[in-house]
Amino acid sequence: MPDLNSSPAEPIVEAGADEPSDIDASTTQGSAVRQILGMRGAKAGDTSIWKIRLQLMKPITWIPLMWGVICGAASSGNYTWTLENGLISAACMLLAGPLLAGYTQTVNELYDRDIDAINEPYRPIPSGAISLPQVVTQVWVLLIAGIGLAFTLDRWAGHEFPTITVMAIGGSFLAYIYSAPPLKLKRNGWLGGYALGASYIAIPWWTGHALFGDLNWTIVLLTLFYSLAGLGIAVVNDFKSVQGDQQLGLKSLPVMFGVMTAAWLCVLMIDIFQAGVAAYLIRIHENRYAAILLLLIIPQITFQDMYFLRNPLENDVKYQASAQPFLVLGMLVTALALGQAGV
Repeated sequence: MPDLNSSPAEPIVEAGADEPSDIDASTTQGSAVRQILGMRGAKAGDTSIWKIRLQLMKPITWIPLMWGVICGAASSGNYTWTLENGLISAACMLLAGPLLAGYTQTVNELYDRDIDAINEPYRPIPSGAISLPQVVTQVWVLLIAGIGLAFTLDRWAGHEFPTITVMAIGGSFLAYIYSAPPLKLKRNGWLGGYALGASYIAIPWWTGHALFGDLNWTIVLLTLFYSLAGLGIAVVNDFKSVQGDQQLGLKSLPVMFGVMTAAWLCVLMIDIFQAGVAAYLIRIHENRYAAILLLLIIPQITFQDMYFLRNPLENDVKYQASAQPFLVLGMLVTALALGQAGV
C-alpha cells in the first residue's frame, strides 16, 4: 500500500531558545515519532524490538483502509449506532488496519529491502535493526490473526458463505504478489498502482458493506471504478523511489514516462474518476451528494497546481497531506449517497 508520509517539520526556534540542545531535542523527538509511524524522514537507532515491529507495519498507512471500512458500513444503509455495532466496526477496522495492512506493509518491507537500502537506508531491515527470520515470523502472525478475525466477523454477520474471510485471503494474496517475486506487480506501474488503489478503496469498502449488508455487483463495480482514482494516489508514492526503481528495473510510471508526464497522469486519474463517480450519483438522483463530491474536487485541483505539478519530486508528500483528505471525504460522501439510495 502507498506510504502516507509527511515531511519532517522544521523546528520552531523562538527568541532566546536557539541553543543547539533545544534544536537537537526537537529534531530527535520528531524523528522518533516518524520512525514509529513508518514515515519518511525517520532515522535508525531505536533498539526496542516492539517499536521496530510497529515501524515495519507502518501505522500511518492503516488509516485509509480503516476509513474504507467506515465507507462500506455507510453504503450498506443498515448501520445503526449501537454499542454492538460500534465494537464490531472497531474489530473490522482492526482487521483492515493493524492486521492485514500491517501484514501487507511487512511483506513489502521484506521484499523491498534492496530498494530501501538505496532510498531509505534507515528502514528496519536495511539498517539491520531486525533480522529476516523475525520479519517472516511477524508476517505469519499478522496473516493468521487477520484471517481468524475475518472468519469471526463472518460468523457474527451470519454469512452462509464466508465472504469476509474470502476477501481477507484474496486481499492478502494480492498484497503478496504485489511485493514478492516472481509476479511482483509493483514492477509494472499500471498493474501495481491499480492493485494498490483497489486495496485502499475497494477491498475494505466491500468488507464494511458485507459486514452490515449484502454485497452486490453495483457496489463491487463502482468501487473498482473509484479505485482508478486510488491508482493516481498510489502513483504519487512512486516519486520518492525513482532513483531506486531505475537502478533495480522497476517500471513505475515516473520511470516509464518521466516525472512530469507521470505527475499529469496522476492528477488526471484522481480528478476524472472522482468526477465519474459524481456523474453516477446524478444518474441515481442523489444530486446533493454529487454536488458535494464535485465541490471537494476543487481544492484537490488547487493543491495539484500549487504543489505537485510544480515540483513532483519535492512536493509529493506535501501534496498528499493537503489534497488526500478531500479524496477520503469524497469517499464517505459517495458511501452515504449509496446508502441513502439503497443501491
